[in-house]
Amino acid sequence: MHVLILGGTTEGRRLAELLTGEAGRRVTSSLAGRVAAPRLPPGEVRVGGFGGAEGMAAWLREHRVDALIDATHPFARTISFNAASAAATAHVPLLALRRPGWVADEGDDWHPVGSLEQAARVLPALGERVFLTTGRMGLAAFAGPEPDLSALWFLVRSVDAPEPPFPARMEVLLERGPFTLDGERELLRTHRIDVVVTKDSGGAATAPKLLAAREAGIPVVVVQRPPVPEAVPVAATPEEAAAWLRGLSD
Repeated sequence: MHVLILGGTTEGRRLAELLTGEAGRRVTSSLAGRVAAPRLPPGEVRVGGFGGAEGMAAWLREHRVDALIDATHPFARTISFNAASAAATAHVPLLALRRPGWVADEGDDWHPVGSLEQAARVLPALGERVFLTTGRMGLAAFAGPEPDLSALWFLVRSVDAPEPPFPARMEVLLERGPFTLDGERELLRTHRIDVVVTKDSGGAATAPKLLAAREAGIPVVVVQRPPVPEAVPVAATPEEAAAWLRGLSD
């Protein structure tokens, strides 16, 4: 069985590790190529796009893929919908592997929004020193001129250096998770952060910032994740995804 994993996430790497140890299984992981030095999973690896849904469908047929698992980031909406279309066209079973989202707890001051643009609009009423942890690809939403965020200062954390447009008043931290609670407490204190912006990525690697913000009484603007395409089954863990694949073989 040839399995194609649309990866680039911790869950995608873990699934590749599980599957490459099984007999009769060929595993190919596809990475988008947006990170300069990605952590490569075991098995075969391809890097780069497919050329949309039609290109992906052609790749599935050409390489005789028997199952497709979308283990991309929960906010990689375009490729998830391309995967659903390609799988239907090529008649390949598709599963979405999605870590559960975060859930607010007692003491949290969360402000859910539907997009980065909405996050930018609510910021001026919440604080002036912003810890922005939404990645380097969406910084244009905070670059103005509308809304006017010129009075705000941003601490931007990303794996690779961002490219403009980005906020005028900004400091960049080039770091890769997982992050510790003590480290996040110190970061908020040292930089005098008074509001945090994050995507609801879920998982434990970047969750400590939420607990640190709760302890400090700092509001958190949470960008809600887009939905999985309709009719696509969802697994919450790599182990569940591996079990789904075994069911296809039975």
